Amino acid sequence: MMTKIILIAAALVFSGSALAGDAAAGKGKAKVCAACHGEGGAGMSAMQDFPKLAGQYNDYIVRALKDYQSGARKNPVMAAQVKDLKAADIADLAAFFSSQQALAGK
Repeated sequence: MMTKIILIAAALVFSGSALAGDAAAGKGKAKVCAACHGEGGAGMSAMQDFPKLAGQYNDYIVRALKDYQSGARKNPVMAAQVKDLKAADIADLAAFFSSQQALAGK
């Protein structure tokens, strides 16, 4: 029984790390996001209605993108942007945006 628990725990740990995103890959994938969310997700003063993504928690970004894909979050622009993203794309984008410095007051 103990061996089974250890194997399950190890599988969970390693499966989570397999989904760890690549921030460098995410940087390239995030270029289209800059139109609304600013360079590096830092936001743009002229686009106050779009959230800043820089410095957000990785898991928050993953959840938000998955929710836009599933329709749990409603936004026609975001739904169109994320509809073809794979799990690796989402992980890469989350890794990139969460690694960026959030700029205060911008």
